[in-house]
Amino acid sequence: MADVRVPVVAQLAHVEIYTPKPEESLWFFTKLLGMSVVHREGQSVYLRAFEDWFLWTLKLTEAPQAGLGHAAWRVSAPELLDEAAAKIEAAGLGLGWQESEYGAGRAYRFRMPDGHHMELVWDLEYYQAPEDQKSALKNRPQRRPLDGVPVRRLDHINCFVTDVETHEAFLREYLGF
Repeated sequence: MADVRVPVVAQLAHVEIYTPKPEESLWFFTKLLGMSVVHREGQSVYLRAFEDWFLWTLKLTEAPQAGLGHAAWRVSAPELLDEAAAKIEAAGLGLGWQESEYGAGRAYRFRMPDGHHMELVWDLEYYQAPEDQKSALKNRPQRRPLDGVPVRRLDHINCFVTDVETHEAFLREYLGF
């Protein structure tokens, strides 16, 4: 029987974007892309896409320069969080454990070979739509918003890298892509 390898990553959980223009960015994501505000904390606003099952999808954080704050990946099983963290730490790319953040449990933050910050997380809070936003369809947690052209879900990101092969090898070796 062949040895079956369980991928470390199950799905993209959420993304944090830094923005020097928080109000303009919020307008863009809510009015044009139809995302809903679910929480505000400090200099950050948490938004969600209407077909994502978790509490939030995108975090906009005010910062001097635009860029990726971090992308978080949900692991396939709870035990894989500690295993993957130890492996990444041993490779010298670990940034350490993060305390829980709104709607998420503890997470392990690390750097990709080119420096992009990523996280691995298991515990994520599921979204519970208010009665006036519940979908009649059981495969959607929320009905389609009427603002803009609504984003359904977040399922991928693109990052510029200097060496594609190095990053591909990292993603395969450490995250099971």
